[in-house]
Order: sequence, then structure tokens, then C-alpha cells
Amino acid sequence: MPTVILAGPPVPGSPLEGDLRSLGFEVRPVPEPTDTAAALAAVPADQRVAVVDTGFVGHVHALRLALTDPRFDACAVPGALSVRPAARGALDKAARTAPGTAADGPYADRLAAGLEAAGTTVQHPELGTLVATVPATADERRRATEAVAAVDEEAVRLRTAVKSRDGFFTTFFISPYSRYIARWCARRGLTPNQVTTASLLTALAAAGCAATGERWGYVVAGVLLLVSFVLDCTDGQLARYSLQYSTMGAWLDATFDRAKEYSFYAGLALGAARTGDDVWALALGSMILMTCRHVVDFSFNEANHDATANTSPTAALSDRLDSVGWTVWVRRMIILPIGERWAMIAVLTALTTPRVVFYALLAGCAFGALYTTAGRVLRSVTRKARRTDRAAQALYDLTDSGPLAELPRRLLPRERASAAAVWVAAAGAAALVGLALARPFGDPALIGAALLYAVTSGEAVARPLKGALDWLIPPLLRAAEYATVLVLAVKADVPGALPAAFGLVAAVAYHHYDTVYRIRGGTGAPPHWLVRTIGGHEGRVLAITVLAAVLARQDFPVALTALAGFVAVVVLVESIRFWVSSGAPAVHDEGEPA
Repeated sequence: MPTVILAGPPVPGSPLEGDLRSLGFEVRPVPEPTDTAAALAAVPADQRVAVVDTGFVGHVHALRLALTDPRFDACAVPGALSVRPAARGALDKAARTAPGTAADGPYADRLAAGLEAAGTTVQHPELGTLVATVPATADERRRATEAVAAVDEEAVRLRTAVKSRDGFFTTFFISPYSRYIARWCARRGLTPNQVTTASLLTALAAAGCAATGERWGYVVAGVLLLVSFVLDCTDGQLARYSLQYSTMGAWLDATFDRAKEYSFYAGLALGAARTGDDVWALALGSMILMTCRHVVDFSFNEANHDATANTSPTAALSDRLDSVGWTVWVRRMIILPIGERWAMIAVLTALTTPRVVFYALLAGCAFGALYTTAGRVLRSVTRKARRTDRAAQALYDLTDSGPLAELPRRLLPRERASAAAVWVAAAGAAALVGLALARPFGDPALIGAALLYAVTSGEAVARPLKGALDWLIPPLLRAAEYATVLVLAVKADVPGALPAAFGLVAAVAYHHYDTVYRIRGGTGAPPHWLVRTIGGHEGRVLAITVLAAVLARQDFPVALTALAGFVAVVVLVESIRFWVSSGAPAVHDEGEPA
């Protein structure tokens, strides 16, 4: 059980001790703040521990934000501070050295200042209208108590359970009621992970209904897909409402959205096949487009989130447009984010055919990808940002380069970035996909194209990826790998080739999403042995082109299936090991992925 050191003389009539116990803390009063160091020594070092001034006046949710959020090693609001075991040593030191008089301010605030002075990051959550203060006089205490009573704490808690930035459909058609579902779940002891799992199972049921190929199945599938999305919104709102963030939740939230969407694509393709319409190529193309679009988002964000002098005329124009409210919603909607996309898929599934669904999906997502990529290219070429070493390393990790692509980086080390890197990568990718389109299935010339692709992609990443457009290299390599698999599966023209290719791309895409979310969590990319074991992007391309050249057409789907199974097992085992380990970060994404 976590412990609170309640520092200072008792305040008659204060509900503070009961509030802290309601949050699950063991309360240990110390009459004088100077006794805190001794009290801390009696608390096991592997427990969360907090220090709260006895004079604290504020909302219970303000205390909850400061004392129970598992994402931060240290967190504080006025009059209250909590630390996880990682920051315990810094707290013990601060308790021994913090100024000891009330004239220096609330004791918990002095401890927080001591932690920050020693280099420990202390999170200060936004309180908005919530009250958290340590009054110095009786009159101030009376006014603070009145301020607490004047604010509807539950309304604030419900409002802040919703993401600060969401799409139009989610904001106006889901969140107005899903937040109440989240509260209902919290009051019944349900966890975000349970809601996330329910969302996945509902989406899989929707995919199963779509796979029937019957009109009733499509109608039910559309309804279930919308229900799944409501639950998908609810799990995050429940996490924010009750501050139930976890390492397992981070993994589930990071992977299940893609698993649900791509499973539904497969269900639609299976349903269409039952009526004689083969749309597997469209399903695979939709998955490839969506994944590459996300890689563009991830690469651009990783390349620029900590860049210095990060300004451009294009960014300034975007900021000016943000001041015109309706343009914000229009620009969010036209890129077809997850809310709008799932709503479109659900409605079209119920009313039309899988082929129409995929045509609309490809058209909408292609427009969104072109719109966002063009804007980011303009920002990149007009800004004078200086990319950090950390950002350059993140971009390299996102390229998923294996042993073949590593050779130029190892043999020809270079310190300076090159503006030509992105063009080298683009040339190699275009040559590979172009030759795959132009030559017949199994042509040995494609093996040479795959080797050239390995050389050019290795050359592109041999230097630090600090060029203005180097963030385009990871999505270019993703597009080349996935498109090659799609083209070869189509040209094989044998039963099972496209479904096997769908499975292979899904397995590899999972690995790429896993890489992104590990980097976002601050723990870095997956271990390099994993990338080497599954070949890197260039190794997989070479393996697939060799298989196409040496195997009979009817054996190609079997080879793709075996490769997909191998990749899936390796990356899933390592991913699960990482995300359920104590070393994985407890993170929660506050933005809506496209």
C-alpha cells in the first residue's frame, strides 16, 4: 500500500486524512515537517510515497492527479508531492536538506523544488478550475474552502477524461456520452484493459460478421464496428478518469487499434470472396497505404519534436488558421482520422459492398496522406531547424535497417548529413517497385533490383539523418517493402497468394508500430538482434524476391505464409515480453492517430 507522510500540526475539522485514505494511501502523520526524513526512512524504498502538508485545501481529484498517476517518477500540486521508487533517493535527500520554516512556503513545495534543483523532473498537472493550495491564514483557508465548494469536481473530472485533441466525429458524436460509460465502468471496478479487450473482441466479431458475405452480416458488422469504436474511446477516457495507466495498457492501446482495423479488412475480403468478388488486393493496398501514412506521421514527429529553431512560414500559417475555429475541424476531418474513417467504413459496410468500402478507403486515405505529407514537406524545406542526435537516431531506428543495409554505415562512417540521402532512398525504392511491376513473376532480374535496393537504402542511412527531408526515408522504405510484396502476390496469380501477403505485411507492420511506440515511450527501439533475426526491410525484400524466382507459383503462397508466421512469432514474443515487463513505460497517447 502506498504511504502518505502528513507533515505539520493537525488542522481541526480538516477532511484531508479521510480523503487520502479514500485514494488508497496509508497515512502517517508527523507533527513537524523536520520529522519527515525519519518517517520516510520507515517506508520501504520500493513503494510509492507522498508528502502532503496538513494545511492542504483542495479537491480530491487534485490530490489524485498529484499522488496516483503512475506515468511520472515525481508529481506535485501545491501542498502535495508524490514519488515513485525511481525518485525515492532524491526525495530522501531533499527531506534532509529542505528549508525548515513555514516562511519558505508549504513543505511539500519545498521538497518539490529540492527535487527539481537536483535534476529530477517533477510533473505539475494542469488543474484548471480545481483548487489545490495551502492557506497561510484562517481567512485564506475560508476562501479556499469556498472556492472548493464552488467548483463541480465531478464535472471537471468528466470533462478532462476526454482527450484534449480529438477528431470531429469523436468529439461531437462519441465523447458526449462515452465519458459517462467510462464513469460507469470506473464505479464498477472495470479497468481500461478490460474495456480495450472488449473493444477488440467486438471488432473481431464485426470482422466475423463481415466474413459471412451476407447482407445481414454486413449490417451487423457496421453496427459492431461503431460499438467497438465507442469502447475504444471509453478505455482511454476511463484511464484518464481514474488515472489507471499501465504498461500493459500502453501495449494494448498501441496495437489493438491496428489489429481491429486490419482484421476488419480481412473480414471484408473473406466476405467478398464468398460472393465471387476477389478484393484481397484492395484490402492489402488499404493496409499498406494506412501503415505508410502512419509512418509518415511518426517519422515527421520524431524528427521535429525536439528540434531547435523549429519554425517556418508554413507553420506560422497553420497557427493563424488555428485561430479560425471552423478551419481546425475541417483540416482534421479531411485527413480522415480514425473516428471519421471507422464511421465511413461502418456505414459503407452496412449499405454497400466490400469493393465500394475499399475504393472509398483508398481514395480518402490517399488524399489525406497527400495533404499531410505535402504540408510537412513545405514546413521542412522552409524551416531552419537543427535536428538533434536523438531525433536522427530515432529516424534510423524507424528505417528498420538489417545487416545488408548496415554495411555502408559500418564500412564508410560519415559524420555529416547529406541532402541527397532521401533521393538515394527514393531512387532505390522506385527502381525496385518499378521493376517488380514491369517484369514477369519470378524474373531473376528482380533479385538484382533487391540487391540494388539494399545498397541504396544502406547508402541513404550511412550518414546521420539530419537532412531537411530525411524523415521521408522510413516511409519510403516501408512503401517499397510492402508494395513489392503486393505486386509479387498479384503477379503470382494463384489462390492464397494475396491472403498470405496480407498476413506477412500485417506481421511486419506490427513490428514497425511496436518500434514507434517504444521510441515514443522513451525506451528506444527494439533490440537489434530482433531486427537482424527478421532480416531488416532489405533482407526481407531480398528473401521474397529469391523465393519468387526459385519456387513454383503454387508454392509461393506457402513460402509467404511460413515467412509471415516466423516474423509474427518472433516479434510478438519479444513485444509481449517487453510491454509486460517492469521496465516498460506507463504511457498514454493523448492525441488521436490518423
